[in-house]
Amino acid sequence: MVLTPATSTAIGSRADSEEAPRVASTAVIWHDLECGGYRADLPLWRELAEEIGPETGCRILDVGAGTGRVSLHLARAGHHLTALDSDGELLDALRERAGGTRLETVQADARSFELEIRDYPLCVIPMQTLQLLGGARPRMRFLRHAHSHLRPGGLLACAIVTDLEPFDSEIEGHGPSPESAHLGGALFVSRALSVRVDRQHIRIERERTITPGSATASTSQPSSRERNVVELDRLSVARLRRDGLDVGFSDGGLRSIPETDEHVGSSVVLLRA
Repeated sequence: MVLTPATSTAIGSRADSEEAPRVASTAVIWHDLECGGYRADLPLWRELAEEIGPETGCRILDVGAGTGRVSLHLARAGHHLTALDSDGELLDALRERAGGTRLETVQADARSFELEIRDYPLCVIPMQTLQLLGGARPRMRFLRHAHSHLRPGGLLACAIVTDLEPFDSEIEGHGPSPESAHLGGALFVSRALSVRVDRQHIRIERERTITPGSATASTSQPSSRERNVVELDRLSVARLRRDGLDVGFSDGGLRSIPETDEHVGSSVVLLRA
């Protein structure tokens, strides 16, 4: 989702063929295409889970789980996952993929969720999801709800992006290579157009194109094209720590997800209940 203009892909690049969507939903296809292939953060989430529950597995709340990029990785490693997302179509796809893992899904808003379980030892909110909540007040509501669902001493791990390079491919004439997949007889292409940064927001614009397949040129259908805009809140490590302290967390330290040739790096702020 967060782009690096010097390389060929975005955070969450090409969908893994093993995880290809098996439901007729463009929402699932776009999510898989733009987010599903990102792997750089998985070792950190697994490390945190194994530090807490190395033998019997850790019960984990994954906020913004989508189609299960993180939840499935951790569940297949033996952990017990609650995958929370506001999009029911994405969760439907996740349930299809869960197999025999210890994974349950919950459709709820991260800013207002209320679950029966109130003693999670670990809650993760990967891939800048925290910066999608719409500002300081919604972020504080999430932090309060997360705190109320963690056991004493439980850990909240929040991935945020603080430094990235803006670009505009329509002006500069170049940008990341498009992400594409052939699914259901159609070609889906997502192309990053720009990243714009101001004092409060990071605005990411993509062009999404669907080209239907056809047996002959005479039966071909025109491509559909749309613009998709994602707006992240600007958020520093220091500000997130202050917010956490204000709702009752203590400082649990800082981890990092390194930058790669294809992906920008992230900071992971740890807050302890």
